Amino acid sequence: MRKFITSILEKLTETFKGKEYYVTISEDDNEDNESQPKAKKISKKRKKKEGKSTVPIGSPESDFPSISPQKMKLISIASDIRLDPDKTNAAFMARQLVQATLPHKNPGNVPAWSRKNGNLTLTIRPGWDHKRSKSIGYPYGTIPRLLLFWITTEAVRTRSRRLELGESLSEFMCDVGLNYSTGGGKRGDIKRLQNQMERLLRASISLDITKGDDESTGKRWLDMQVAPEGELWWNFKTPSQSSLFCSWIELSDKFYDAIISAPVPVDMRVLKALKRSPLALDFYAWATYTAYQTQKSGKGRSISWAWLHEQFGAEYGKIDEFARNSWNALMKVKHVYPELNIKRIRGGVNVLPSSTSITIKSKKNKKVSA
Repeated sequence: MRKFITSILEKLTETFKGKEYYVTISEDDNEDNESQPKAKKISKKRKKKEGKSTVPIGSPESDFPSISPQKMKLISIASDIRLDPDKTNAAFMARQLVQATLPHKNPGNVPAWSRKNGNLTLTIRPGWDHKRSKSIGYPYGTIPRLLLFWITTEAVRTRSRRLELGESLSEFMCDVGLNYSTGGGKRGDIKRLQNQMERLLRASISLDITKGDDESTGKRWLDMQVAPEGELWWNFKTPSQSSLFCSWIELSDKFYDAIISAPVPVDMRVLKALKRSPLALDFYAWATYTAYQTQKSGKGRSISWAWLHEQFGAEYGKIDEFARNSWNALMKVKHVYPELNIKRIRGGVNVLPSSTSITIKSKKNKKVSA
């Protein structure tokens, strides 16, 4: 089984290397035109109100635009990373889940959801709620992605299929900025964590790889359930305590073997900075993996928006819309991953040889990168 999973991972790498689309670099391509939002009409009352402003020209208030709290947090974390790049806790993501990602939005009531990357297809089928006789629903958004980072990290750390959810998951939630004190309300972090955790753990994931032409075709597949066994105990009355005490899950042997075969290391502080954007989380993991490839080969990689749209942007109907959102997400990644050497080019992006987001040391004191 390990040999089969290893071959799946090798095919994933071959898919990404062999099928990428190279595009023409153009220095004249205007990056601001696509990302600049359209100007909104200002009402007469608002103009009149703004005309009475008492802020003098040249004052600090007039020189510096207002910055949202979210952007201030991003800037703060970026500063911390630049000042102390080595002070971090490493997390990991399974390499095949970097190349084919979860839904960004809820796919709704459909029997299966798929994402394609060249000749690779990732398909997710939701679990079943036997008590209510209905689908549990699909894992989507940022929380399942963060959970996958934790699951992969714990599997790599413990080398065990059985994962205890109590203090370890609580600490991870705090590290990435999810708050236990928000309690069990509908929008509380614990309530959302419970809902998305059940969706992820009970889901079935399939990887299909096709190869060949019209005369000769072949297919390989891997069907796996994330966690076929487990116990989850929640206490919403005392959210500050370890609400998942005594809770555990046991990963399926196929899923466990798949995620520990070739994990991609990432910086926990970056996950915290990007936790509000599933697209930014996807691009961060992709960027550090791609940076490792460019560093290893010594060559840059030019990749079209069309290719990236197929890999990450199934929810975006138009490639132009996807390109605008993706470039904004990549700029967020660039803020907290300053080693990333990426440029916008005509029709896509160019990743130049870059250092990985994080370098970890093995027990033999050898540096290990993504």
